Parts: sequence; C-alpha cells; structure tokens
Amino acid sequence: MSQNTAKKPHRPSTLTVRGRDVRLRTLGFLVLAALAIWFIAANTMSVTIRLWIPSVTLPLWSVLTVTLVVGFVLGLLLAHRRARR
Repeated sequence: MSQNTAKKPHRPSTLTVRGRDVRLRTLGFLVLAALAIWFIAANTMSVTIRLWIPSVTLPLWSVLTVTLVVGFVLGLLLAHRRARR
C-alpha cells in the first residue's frame, strides 16, 4: 500500500478570537506588551542614574520606557539581519 507523503505547508498556530484567526505569537506579544506597560506605569518614583560621569535624576517610568524601546529596536535589527542570511 502506498501512503500519500505529500507535505502540507506549515501554518502558524492560530486561535480564534471573536471570529478571527489570531496567531499565538501575536497573542503572546500582546500579553507581554500589556505586562510591560503595567510594570512601567506602576513604577513612577524618581531614581538617580549614573552615566559614567554625570548623575541624572529621572522618573523610573521614563528609564524603563527607554530601555523597552531600545530592546525592541535591537530585537528588530537582529531579526532583520537574521532574515537576510
């Protein structure tokens, strides 16, 4: 007996939300983004950061936001570089 060995194209894992197919990766990203925003909003006190020589006093939420944005941009750059290979 012969088996049909034709490979089906790989499709990303999805979940149906309100009648729409949503990728699990998208849901995971949204959950992490919501947690990051909540964490940033909960930390509003001022902190002193030493940048080699000067010391700067800033609200912690601004420091966390800059860190999040820099990490996101670096992640995009690395993903783009990996996709070019």
